[in-house]
Amino acid sequence: MGEATVKTVEGRTATPSPMVEDEVVAAPPHAPGQTPRGWRAPRTPGRPRIWFEILLIAVSYWTYSLIRNAVPEQKYQALRNADWIWQAEKTLGIAVEDSVNHAINSVTWLIVSMNYYYATLHFIVTISVLVWLYRAHPGRYAAARLILFATTGVALVGYYLYPLAPPRLMTGQNFVDTVLVHGTWGSMASGNFKNMSNQYAAMPSMHIGWSLWCGLIMFAVATAPWAKILGLLYPTLTLVVIVATANHFWLDAVGGMVCLSFGFGVSYVWYRAWPHRLPRIVDEAPSADPRRFLPAART
Repeated sequence: MGEATVKTVEGRTATPSPMVEDEVVAAPPHAPGQTPRGWRAPRTPGRPRIWFEILLIAVSYWTYSLIRNAVPEQKYQALRNADWIWQAEKTLGIAVEDSVNHAINSVTWLIVSMNYYYATLHFIVTISVLVWLYRAHPGRYAAARLILFATTGVALVGYYLYPLAPPRLMTGQNFVDTVLVHGTWGSMASGNFKNMSNQYAAMPSMHIGWSLWCGLIMFAVATAPWAKILGLLYPTLTLVVIVATANHFWLDAVGGMVCLSFGFGVSYVWYRAWPHRLPRIVDEAPSADPRRFLPAART
C-alpha cells in the first residue's frame, strides 16, 4: 500500500513522522513489572548460591527441630485428642489403621523395611529433590523451596495448638509399636531416641507434607516418565508406611496436605506463578536491554 498522508492546516498533505510510529511500538503497553490488569508481574527468581542454600537449610532444620521439640508435651491432652481422632475416623468409616498395622507387622521383612523407610527417607529424598532442583532447575528452585519452608513453618503452629499422640502410644487400643517390637534402629519416636523428640507432635504429618511436596515437584518438573511415576508413588507409599508403623492416623496425613496447600499458596502469592511455570534457567544478570522501554527521542 502507498504511504499514508494527513492534511495540514493549510490544506497540504504531509507524511507522518516515522518517529511517531517508533514511539508507539517502543512504548510498553503497561509499566514494567505490572500486568495489564494492574497485578504485579511474576518475580524473576535469582540464581541460588550454594553456600547460602546450605546455610539456610541447616539453620532452618535446626530451628524446626528446636521449636518442634520445645512444644510442651501435653500428654493428657494429646491422648484425648488421639481418642477424638480415632472416634471421628470410626464415624467416617476410615478407622482401619489398626488392621493395616497388624497385617503388615506380621510380615517381618516388610515392616522392618518400613521402619527404616520411616526413619531415613523422609530426609534423604527431600534433600535429594532440593539438590536436583538446584542443579537442573535453578530458576524454579527458590519457589519450590519457599513451598517447603512455608509448609514446615505452619506445621509448627499445628504442633503447638493441637498436641496429638500417635496411634502406637494410645491407651486401651491394640496398636503395635513396630520399632520397639522389632528393635529397629533409627526412629526418633521410639526406642533409645524417644527422649530426643516430641512424642506428641503427630498432627500434621510432615512425612506426608514433605513426601507430597517431593512427588508433586517431580511430577510437574521432571521430563522422564519414570521420574513422574516415582513422584506419584513416593507419597502414596509414605502414606502406607506412616499408618503401618502406627506413627500417624489417616487424618494426620490430611493435616499435612492442608499445610502443603498453604505452602503452595504462599509461593504463588510471592512469585505469581507455580514453580513449573517459571523459567528453568535464570541468567546471572537480566539479558534484556532496559532501553527497549524508553520512548524514542524526539528530533
